[in-house]
Amino acid sequence: MARVRNYCSFYKPAIWIWLISAITFYILFLMATRNSTEWSISNAEQRSRLYEKMEKDLEDHGAAFLKQGETTQSLSLSDLFNLKDGVVTPVLKVANPPVRANVLYLNPEYSAPIAEAVRSIFLPHFDKAIWFQNSSLYHFSLFHASHHIIAVPASESEIEAEANAVRAVSEFICPLKIALDRVVLTSTGVLVGCWQVESGTDPVTIRQKLRNALPHAPAKQLYDSVMLHTSLARLLGHPNSWPKEANKVSELQFLHELVNRLNNKIRGTKATVGELWYVEEYDVLALALNGRMKARKFQLGCLKV
Repeated sequence: MARVRNYCSFYKPAIWIWLISAITFYILFLMATRNSTEWSISNAEQRSRLYEKMEKDLEDHGAAFLKQGETTQSLSLSDLFNLKDGVVTPVLKVANPPVRANVLYLNPEYSAPIAEAVRSIFLPHFDKAIWFQNSSLYHFSLFHASHHIIAVPASESEIEAEANAVRAVSEFICPLKIALDRVVLTSTGVLVGCWQVESGTDPVTIRQKLRNALPHAPAKQLYDSVMLHTSLARLLGHPNSWPKEANKVSELQFLHELVNRLNNKIRGTKATVGELWYVEEYDVLALALNGRMKARKFQLGCLKV
């Protein structure tokens, strides 16, 4: 009996060590499995989640643009537009130093029908309170070598070196076949086309290549790495006409209805993107406001490493 008691006393610490080790291993296994699942989420799924969040922005935060609140990139509507005598004009402010943006370009073959659909649905209700993005300049912002929030000054020779580095990147990017996932209206009044990538080089990869090619660029960029979007228009105020059937709904519900109509018309639109631009914007938001700029245009080469 004493021998059995001694036997149990001898092995009790070993049993406890084994149990603690097993529990620790199990917890670490669960953590590793969860992290692995998170990392395995595709870029397309991450984009969908981001777009769903953007879609809820108007509902969650209300229409700030109706109160002349903050809009794109920490700028207010009054920073961007003048509305006088029923005419909307952009406020072009010198960017010093010039913003240096890298964007994918959407050919008018694809942008013109989208722009026409946007106009047909929104213009009747926002005749004097809307700014339409120039359809010949529809683009997807990817990466900034310098932006108006964090300026990175550069000499002419440094700018040429950057442009050459971007040209080199473009040679190894494959054209993107994309589809319009949805259109959303943000709380800041921007009507945004949100796209998915069906084939070609993913925006995440392109941004990483540009990051490597432009080591002096701001660490903090303006957009999520998975995002692929085009600004279609900016609402600047209240709708000036409502259809009879909308009289019983709120203004916010009416905005949702207009966005739904646009989605029904253009959602699923497909396009091919084959150009990467390195743009010097001499005015703040020149691409969006038809300001002064210099664009170097590079065809996507799809070379293999």
